[in-house]
Amino acid sequence: MEFNEDVSLDTSQVQDMRGSGGGGVGGRVAAGGGGLGIVGLIIYFLLSQFGGGTGGGVPLSTDNVQRDQQVSASDLSEQCRTGKDANTNHDCALVAVINSIQGYWTDEFARSNVTYKEAPTNFFSGSVNTACGGATADVGPFYCPGDGEVYIDLTFFQELQSRFGATGGTFVEAYVLAHEYGHHVQNLLGTSNRVGRETGPTSGSVRLELQADCYAGVWANHATTAPTGASGKPLIRNISEEDIANALDAASRIGDDFIQENLGGGTVDESQFSHGSSAQRQKWFNQGLRNGDPAQCNTFDTDNLG
Repeated sequence: MEFNEDVSLDTSQVQDMRGSGGGGVGGRVAAGGGGLGIVGLIIYFLLSQFGGGTGGGVPLSTDNVQRDQQVSASDLSEQCRTGKDANTNHDCALVAVINSIQGYWTDEFARSNVTYKEAPTNFFSGSVNTACGGATADVGPFYCPGDGEVYIDLTFFQELQSRFGATGGTFVEAYVLAHEYGHHVQNLLGTSNRVGRETGPTSGSVRLELQADCYAGVWANHATTAPTGASGKPLIRNISEEDIANALDAASRIGDDFIQENLGGGTVDESQFSHGSSAQRQKWFNQGLRNGDPAQCNTFDTDNLG
């Protein structure tokens, strides 16, 4: 994955809370869909179920990831100026991805004469307070409908490789972020309100997550042409076949069945599905990637989820 070097980055779309403490966790963040709490990427329900709480089961490390060229909170706006910085600096690459995702959805909403409301992504370390409650890095990346913001402890990307066995890479991280912004789109459109706390292979929770995967694929389809910022130029220059393969690999490792079998008790229980199977997550990401049309991501009006 490569970025166009002469396109400006907009760091105002990222709130870097690392080093600020992030705020103590004053009450656990609510789990579930439909605007009731986290609709994050990690299978929060399963981790809690197998471990008796977010602190057990498959805990995610809260240690800082030692990434080359990671910048401090105070330096983010200074060091992340253009796509050239995104090609050499991990944090700047994430800023570029966020700019691209929101640039696409801004343009897509405008086509329907609707105004897209930008949502900041919050980089935090260890713990954070949100309108949905307090959360720790154990929860993984998530979108809070209460404040309309995305939250991520960047250590998750290391855990995705070390615990889940994913290949990793910048485009995998882009898939994760695009998925969370898919939840923001659902919130803006009112789709999240259709979902309660139910689980199961055809539950609203699963449909919501698979649609977010499809929306991530839609963005990927348009990533090299999506206009960003005042220049209206695309930030992303190239996405390779290897990038796509790595994203599909990641999708397969965060399916309910994979997590239950490999990181849980070893038995697959479809009644506890909340995000969809590995095959379903791959299918719906591919669906969006292949056709590039958000209208083809209607997981709520089909009996065939894959």
